[in-house]
Amino acid sequence: MTLSGLLFFALGNNVQAGDLPDKQAELKLAAPAPDADYLKMRSLATIPEGAFGEKVRLGYQLFVNTQQLRGQYVGNELNCVNCHMDAGRRANASPLWAAYLAYPAYRKKNDKVNSYQERIQGCFTYSMNGKAPESGSEPLVALSAYSYWLAMGGLMDKYGVTGAVPELSDADLLKGGKREDFVLPEAIAKAMTVDERAKLPGRGFPAIPKPEQAYSPARGERVYRAHCQSCHGENGEGLAMGGVYSLPPLWGPNSFNWGAGMHRVNTAANFIYENMPLGKSVQLSHQEAWDVAAFVVSHERPQDPRLEGDKVMELSKRYHQHQGYYGKSLGEGAVLGTQSYPINPAKQ
Repeated sequence: MTLSGLLFFALGNNVQAGDLPDKQAELKLAAPAPDADYLKMRSLATIPEGAFGEKVRLGYQLFVNTQQLRGQYVGNELNCVNCHMDAGRRANASPLWAAYLAYPAYRKKNDKVNSYQERIQGCFTYSMNGKAPESGSEPLVALSAYSYWLAMGGLMDKYGVTGAVPELSDADLLKGGKREDFVLPEAIAKAMTVDERAKLPGRGFPAIPKPEQAYSPARGERVYRAHCQSCHGENGEGLAMGGVYSLPPLWGPNSFNWGAGMHRVNTAANFIYENMPLGKSVQLSHQEAWDVAAFVVSHERPQDPRLEGDKVMELSKRYHQHQGYYGKSLGEGAVLGTQSYPINPAKQ
């Protein structure tokens, strides 16, 4: 029996835990509407010259090639663009323009209201298995400037406001756009409330229907071999040439850690259904998306940075009562999380 087979029989329906209390609760998302009116992004060629434009341009560069921060703030082989498609511009692929307008917001993950820069810091800590850049640092200002420029440009074009995107101070850029005091052109301010701006169509990864059968890593392995292995490797290791990864690792030491949102089965299923295989999205059935997501996230990966000592089960009870495998028994194998890979390791 394969490892995935053991997983299936060991976990069965016990991991269909959508109703359990969840310290990492994600955004409540709906399925995409066929007639959704998504914001349209301005061409990157229209990023302005000058100091503000340089911040926007640097934010774009860091977003698509986050590996330039490896050894400083990045501890794996991923880039931001691996999860946020088309340089964070694509609707239904967790676009930056929608995220920027949804913060500041409360997050159960750290039990506080997070500014936009704090949300980005979380991405570095978990999804990038690294270290959060210091508050107000150049990378956070740049990534915030790029996100703001996308969002404001899209809103201005939607409501017929011409001209360049208004510049903001670094302090305002870092806060995010879900604020009563967020400065907007009058036409946009009259057209949308703060809450409406925070819930733009296309935000996050749209939720797909629950599977008809309990999701199965065993079935998911067959989906993976047929549709994913050619890009991500037999063991989820990704594809690198000359030491540069062109396709990301999905598990193992070089992928996202156990604290990242993508380690949940439901989040991974939503992302996979809408965006994978790369360049051929919406190819799998809902059931296949759930199954292959379960297979991918049922492998060991870097540790959850919130772990204290070796108290995996204690951390699991506190933060992992959701659709994931951290702290779960894998048949005759080790409990996932007990043999995790290091947090923020040096590049080998």
